[in-house]
Amino acid sequence: MSILFIFLDGLGLAPAGPGNPLSSVPMPHLWDLLGGPLVLDGGDAPANGVVLRALDACLGVPGLPQSATGQTALLTGVNAPALVGDHLSAYPTALLREVIAEHSLLKRAAEGGARGMLANAHSEQFWRMVQEGKRRLGALTLSALAAHIPIPTLEDLGQGRAVLWDITHEIASTYLGYPLPVISAEEAGARLSRLAMDADLVLYESFLTDLAGHRRLAADWVLPRLDDFLGGVLDHRAADTTLVVSSDHGNLEDMTTRAHTTNPVPLLAVGPAAALFGRACDLTDVAPAILTALGISCRTPKHGSRANH
Repeated sequence: MSILFIFLDGLGLAPAGPGNPLSSVPMPHLWDLLGGPLVLDGGDAPANGVVLRALDACLGVPGLPQSATGQTALLTGVNAPALVGDHLSAYPTALLREVIAEHSLLKRAAEGGARGMLANAHSEQFWRMVQEGKRRLGALTLSALAAHIPIPTLEDLGQGRAVLWDITHEIASTYLGYPLPVISAEEAGARLSRLAMDADLVLYESFLTDLAGHRRLAADWVLPRLDDFLGGVLDHRAADTTLVVSSDHGNLEDMTTRAHTTNPVPLLAVGPAAALFGRACDLTDVAPAILTALGISCRTPKHGSRANH
């Protein structure tokens, strides 16, 4: 049994309509799986072996959900917005880094005897900018570091042992100057599924969706690539691998605003452990369900407090 967890930044659930590109941009792989677009329609069980839930990303805290607290909650099971009393954007603060260091999904999986992997390749340029104080570490990278898991390099990427955040390398090669060949989204998905055959838990993140929600990329450019990517994952997924897809906050599903939204976010699970995700209600339910699927006991405090940390 293995879990392949794909984190898509800024992907919420909203009703179908002219402001929701998820209801209008063709995504045939996803639509075939769900029996229709990824929209908020009240249905949580598209088919056997497939679970779709709408997760609360607000977690009882007023304001618009944000990345730092949302991702921390998603990856640890701790109610990070309640812990800090607000929704914090961008990168985890010192307190949130402490939460990740203690409750990281990858760390706790490793402590339970599972083999974990972060699939995202990181360049030498990225690490140099971190050392120079020009970049900060995101929640997924911090999660891997907490578990002492090696971070893939561009060399690993070139040998098919990693995937890049932009999926096809189009942005990295054109705008960031990475010496990478462009690959198809389907091939990137197939590579990710192959990685899940060699580990018990694989995490991967892409923030193409959030960039589209903030109008830095066109939704009709991002969504077909995302759909082909997910199609590649599904087509090459091993029978004992459960695919889990979720997000930290809404954004892309409402193109009438450039801001985040209070909409719920999707939790999509496909595979033999999908039923374990059928009762998830908010972001803090994802990490415990993944650990349960891996046969690891979960004692993460659902409602964060400073006393717990």
